[in-house]
Amino acid sequence: MDSLVPMPKAAAGDFASDAALFSNYWRQVDERLRRLPPKPQRDEAATEIAEIIKQAARDARFIFLRRHARTLYDRLTDSRRKFVRLERLVYDAAELVPGLTPGRAEVAAESELRQSEKEGREIDQGILCNQLLADPESGLHLCHAMLLPREESPEALAKFLRDGSLDLGGARVERHGKAAVLLLSNKRFLNSEDNYTQVATEIGADVCILDPQSKVAVLRGDVVPEGKYAGRRVFNAGINLTHLYYGRIPFLWFLIRDMAFVNKMTRGLARADVSPDEVAGDSIEKIWISAVETFAIGGGCQILLATDFNIAARDAYMTLPARKEGIIPAMANLRLARFVGDRLARQAIMYERRFECDSVEGRMICDEVIAPEDMDSTIDRVADRLTGSGVVGAIGNRRALRFSVEPLDFFRRYAALYAREQAYCHFSPALISNLEHYWNAQNRQA
Repeated sequence: MDSLVPMPKAAAGDFASDAALFSNYWRQVDERLRRLPPKPQRDEAATEIAEIIKQAARDARFIFLRRHARTLYDRLTDSRRKFVRLERLVYDAAELVPGLTPGRAEVAAESELRQSEKEGREIDQGILCNQLLADPESGLHLCHAMLLPREESPEALAKFLRDGSLDLGGARVERHGKAAVLLLSNKRFLNSEDNYTQVATEIGADVCILDPQSKVAVLRGDVVPEGKYAGRRVFNAGINLTHLYYGRIPFLWFLIRDMAFVNKMTRGLARADVSPDEVAGDSIEKIWISAVETFAIGGGCQILLATDFNIAARDAYMTLPARKEGIIPAMANLRLARFVGDRLARQAIMYERRFECDSVEGRMICDEVIAPEDMDSTIDRVADRLTGSGVVGAIGNRRALRFSVEPLDFFRRYAALYAREQAYCHFSPALISNLEHYWNAQNRQA
């Protein structure tokens, strides 16, 4: 078939030689793809050819990376002597091995398109992340990099200590008694998560963990000013599905969220000079309390599986609508069964079973279910109880419990799988049809 450029027959085995060989192949593949009409204008035959071309190029990326992932990572990180976050790493890789992943300009161009119009070039980022995380040495080092405080966080902490509060746009940090409180604050979209909130929530988590004046950290939703829930606190409506439909959620958003923001709540902040491994390493940690009001949908429910103690209002509920979204519900597949068992986890993820917080199943996730008006006093009481015998012992038990169910290397392996599967889901036609059918996304304003 003339649609296919012949794949390199054999790799030389040397990184530089193979990089040149495969880069030339990907350049030819891309030229062949660009000769086709733009994706929205392709007929059935052209669409089939495009998918064949893209899959052949992806197969070649797997071949190259299975041989050279660790060498590539070492080149990008000075043999693991420096830490590079994912959002830079993928573009450094594109410069070092052209064609392996899309460059900044390519991703920026596609970011202007609706999700259905995109070529799916970011899948190549998922392939890269999968192979880097699959390698134990590079994967653990990358996990370490994502657990370090963001470079913006020291300045944000200083402002918080000076003013007693911190407005980060998509999130706010306040102090309430013994607690540093991180408020999810994407009010127009019911405190859902998107590109607007990502950096803000991670900096906020860093500040809460580093704050020397608090003993615990609390995650809570901000008050929604208008609409159906006007005047009420909403915990988290999950991923911003409207932004997802209109192409405003890049693939890396998923990995960054769960390897940084959520994982920092689970594991604390890493130190640059020592591994965050539970046995031989070290980390800076705080106990996290989630305060669930109204609902915890999707990503909100996922967070409850990562925090240490969950308080829920009696009228709140939890759900994981992954089937309707057409995506993987992050780390829920890794963690939910520990709480509710395998069958209920499958029902929640694959059949969208809803859990009322005030139910037998809901109480497997929520530690206390209370009257909504008692939330503030309950947070204070729980914070006192959790730290009553000293913070050091509480953190030690936290680490020991985490090691028994999810040591860092286990998380690393799951993250590798997640990177690959989520990349393909993110650009699947099923995602678009699901959002149109279940979310009526085409009639919503971004």
